[in-house]
Order: sequence, then structure tokens, then C-alpha cells
Amino acid sequence: MVITGGTDGMGAALARHYLAAGERVTVIGRSRSKFDALVAAVSCVDPSAAARAEFVPADLSLVADSRRVVDHLLAHHERIDALVLAASFIRQRRQTTTEGHEASWALFFLSKYLFVTGLAPLLRVAERPVIVNTAVPGARVDAVNLEDLEMVHEFTFRRSNAQQRRANELLGVLAADDIPNLAYITWGPARLVRSSFAGEVGGVMRITAAVLGRLLGQRPEAAVGPIIRIIDDPSPGRAAYRGATERALNVGHQDGTDAVRLAAAVEEGL
Repeated sequence: MVITGGTDGMGAALARHYLAAGERVTVIGRSRSKFDALVAAVSCVDPSAAARAEFVPADLSLVADSRRVVDHLLAHHERIDALVLAASFIRQRRQTTTEGHEASWALFFLSKYLFVTGLAPLLRVAERPVIVNTAVPGARVDAVNLEDLEMVHEFTFRRSNAQQRRANELLGVLAADDIPNLAYITWGPARLVRSSFAGEVGGVMRITAAVLGRLLGQRPEAAVGPIIRIIDDPSPGRAAYRGATERALNVGHQDGTDAVRLAAAVEEGL
């Protein structure tokens, strides 16, 4: 199993669960200390966990880091049974990375595109491969602007979020066409999840998230229950969930064509 964003929140909860279940887990994240604490907690119950846990440090808002991780996984693993794309860092304003990409687009889509397409050979040899992409489903079918994917013009947090989410649904179209027995799940929690809030946002959003998270949020261990059930018994094809409730996929008239055009635009941009 490979989990991006696996040192905190729901990603860490999944890593702890599957290490305790005896699986091999590779965690992609930025904090070695959080990974070590995660493994130590599981090792108290199962001393073999450390031997089955791998940490690959990376900042997935950097294309070079995403490519380096993909190359590492291709070189060191024979297959991937489950890929969980859960890395998150919220930015309210447009920011540019040192590579020149819009930071949120790079983290929430470009890294996922590189993982899904680059790791296809390892997913293809798994008996029941599954990808869980924590891009909340339900964005409008016209949310992607192929002429301005990095939102150089008219950037807003709302538009950026909608475009990332819809692009990840189209990524599922590409992945399902490439790997016929793949289960590709676009997933979002049913309600707020208590976790450290990673991001560069205004004071109002940060305080609101902290207060509502404490009052109404569910523990990460509870939130990932539906993901665990999906991973343990995947069904081939594309699906969307909020928590444990399956939602209808937003289907456009030209999803296949739109997915191919998106891939072409991304490849040109890369």
C-alpha cells in the first residue's frame, strides 16, 4: 500500500490500520518524526511493523519530488495493491512554486496525475488494484479550464478547488480505461475530520476549522472506516463516495474526450 499524506490525519490513520493488519505500507510525507511516531505506536502492539513500514520524504507540490517518488517506487516494488492519494495543504491565495507551477494545482492534481499514470505498471499486476483519491466528488462537469489550468487569470479559492476536484474525476476516466480491473474511488469524508490544519489561510478560516473540528469533527480513525471497507473489497470501475454513502458520478457528455484533452494539456505544461 502507498499513502501520500500518510503522516497526519486520515492518511496516518490508514497507515496505522494497515501496518497493524500486517500489510506493507509506504508513506509519502514531509515529516520523518511523525512517521517514526506512527510506526512506534503500532510497534508497541506488533514489533514486526517497523520492518513493513517505509517512509519516502517528499514535498508533492514539487513536480521533481513527485517524479522522484514514482521512480523510487518503480525501482523498489513489484506491485501496488492500493494507492491512497491523501496529501493536503490548503492555500487560499494563488502561490507559485520554485518550479513555476501554481502550488495548489501542483499538489492536488499534478502530483496525483504523475502517481496514477507513472505507477500504472505496478497497479496493473495487482490482483484487485484500487486507487482512493480524496478529492471530494461532485464538482461541475465544466469546472476545468483547459486554457488556464494554473489559473494565471481570475484565481479564486472556490474556482481552484472545483477545478482540482473535477480534474481528478477525469483522471479516473483515464486510469479506468488503462487498467480494466482497477477500482478508482473519488472520496470525501461525510463531515469534518479532526486533524492538524495544514495550510496557509486567513485567521477566520483557521479559527473556524479549529472550532468546528473540535465541536463537530470525527476522529480520523472513524473517518477512514469507509475507505478501509472499499480497499478491502474493491469493485472494478469508477465510483464516488461521501463517507460510506455512494454518490452518483457527475458525468459529462464528453468525459472521455475531456480526459484526453486534459492529459495532453498537462503533459504540455510539464
